[in-house]
Amino acid sequence: MNRRTLLKRSLAAGAVGVAVSAGLLTPGQVLAAYPKDAFAAKDVGSALKAALGSDSMTASGDIKIKAPDIAENGAVVPVTVSTGMGDVESISILSEVNQNPLIAVFNLPAAEPYVSTRIKMGKTGNVVAVVKSGGKLYSAKKEVKVTIGGCGG
Repeated sequence: MNRRTLLKRSLAAGAVGVAVSAGLLTPGQVLAAYPKDAFAAKDVGSALKAALGSDSMTASGDIKIKAPDIAENGAVVPVTVSTGMGDVESISILSEVNQNPLIAVFNLPAAEPYVSTRIKMGKTGNVVAVVKSGGKLYSAKKEVKVTIGGCGG
């Protein structure tokens, strides 16, 4: 380690220490809320009810899911979800065939309704995107065929 790197890291650690001691940076503000019941749910309905408060969805053509038709490896399936809806509060991604179907919930207050990530899929099945807009849930599905399972399969 050279001298310049040591100085930068020391200053950064000192700044964080001052922020913590002044009460500007607390663990409650830094850590995100984790909906444990939603991620432990065994079916789509109970996962949505625990994460978003409801499991009643309306199918919508305004939601676009970009995912491969055939995923060679279920451990890394790229998925992109976007929508042109207004007043989007969150976007959730689920895999109907996984043991725990809820993969991610993205809260998007005042942000562009677009998310892109990589998910794990155990076997061939539907990827479900759920958009919460105006207090209501809208969904879209896309089937992804998996040749090698990513969840221990």
